[in-house]
Amino acid sequence: MNKTSVLAIFLALCCPVWAAVAPKPKAAPHSKTATVPARETRAAATPAIAAPAAAAPQSGAGSPPNAPLGFRIGGATFTPGGFLDWTSVWRSTTVGSGIGTNFGSIPFSNTPSGQLSEFNESAQNSRLALMVSAHPGAEQVTGYVEADFLGVLPANGHVSSNSNGLRMRLYWVDARRGHWEVLGGQSWSLLTPNRKGLSPLPANIFFTSNMDTNYQVGLVWSRDAQLRVIDHINRHWTLGVSLENPDQYVGSSVVLPSSDYASQFDTGGNTGASNPRPDIIAKLAYDGHWAGHRVHGEIAGLISGFHDAVPGTLATNSATGAGGELDGNIELLPHLDLVLNSFFSDGGGRYIFGLGPDLIVRPDGQISPVHSASTLDGFEYQFRRRWMAYGYYGAAYYGRDYVLGPGGSVGYGFPGSSSSSNRAIQEGTFGVVHTFWKQPRYGALQLITQYSYLTRAPWWMAPGAPRNASLNMVYADLRYVLP
Repeated sequence: MNKTSVLAIFLALCCPVWAAVAPKPKAAPHSKTATVPARETRAAATPAIAAPAAAAPQSGAGSPPNAPLGFRIGGATFTPGGFLDWTSVWRSTTVGSGIGTNFGSIPFSNTPSGQLSEFNESAQNSRLALMVSAHPGAEQVTGYVEADFLGVLPANGHVSSNSNGLRMRLYWVDARRGHWEVLGGQSWSLLTPNRKGLSPLPANIFFTSNMDTNYQVGLVWSRDAQLRVIDHINRHWTLGVSLENPDQYVGSSVVLPSSDYASQFDTGGNTGASNPRPDIIAKLAYDGHWAGHRVHGEIAGLISGFHDAVPGTLATNSATGAGGELDGNIELLPHLDLVLNSFFSDGGGRYIFGLGPDLIVRPDGQISPVHSASTLDGFEYQFRRRWMAYGYYGAAYYGRDYVLGPGGSVGYGFPGSSSSSNRAIQEGTFGVVHTFWKQPRYGALQLITQYSYLTRAPWWMAPGAPRNASLNMVYADLRYVLP
């Protein structure tokens, strides 16, 4: 091997490292390259694959971005993506739910768990994704699959091998022709706030910049099977309707009239609950500019159905749940976004991360949808080229609904009910994302931090017991985003 070959190999090995660590030349004071757009860093921090090119700005499907790892088979383009995560979390009390926080079970200070802190490290949040795009005629067809390792953990999972189970997050196909678009498969619920249009791609979904794998109190979301139809009315307005997998959710805090009802509802693990029809969700989104600032706003509605059969008489009862949502994000200043989300419902509690029930059952078998509400507001600010700060306040509220009787009370939140019958849960969060480097050929390396303070207040606590449970927690995450 001659000296020229040795030098060529040496440079080939060193160039990627040097490109990652070498100082970058400073841009001119008014150069457009002096600041990375806020959404660029967020896209690197959260989704596996970025949104399609701007040819169809509100489309959920289209040609994938020009990534070095993209390749073609026949007439289809395959774009892999994902990221590798090392996540650590410290909590002031023991929640016992791993790197994802169980907001509804924050322990009280008069329990052993409320006196002990906890620390966890995990690579479970690492993610794999693949997008496939094709144009068979006049249609744009996109398939998307995304998985992480937050699936079922064996009983000895933390003893030796830490064998984290692979879990399907998203798996859908999307076809668009003209201004019409149809999606089928498992996707983020249409009720989940969007950052842009009604696109199903993770880059265009708002699920915060938090490192908590359960996101933030107040976020309305679900990932479920659905059939979605979208009408791209024009470049500003998008209308969508989705038929989504339902769930008659009561959780473990609702007291039913008898155990014979338990098989009819999801009591916190019954995936075979009887559901009369799909949840119907409609959403109208607007994307445009106001006084030179980018604006996204949306309004959504939910209709759900519930039913039961009275043990003994076999008489059937039914009820309809309904909810409304108003969301938006506004560019107040260059690279400073204000986020506003609100949700109100009678029967939509499970969409607020299941922190309370959809309904209760009265002694005569009649179904009563439970009132619930949530809000999630905050900011996201790209204050320097490679630094982003974010902060949110989120809250969830569940109304009490019960019947007192000589044989015992039934429902949710009655005097003497379980301390898990939550009235209100609140969370304040602040975090910083630092991108060490980001290049199309090599991906990106980031450090993501999060601090949160939570409080949980049930409807009833025994005399002398603390009225609220509280929790401090700190996350640190080192992430390598695949190119």
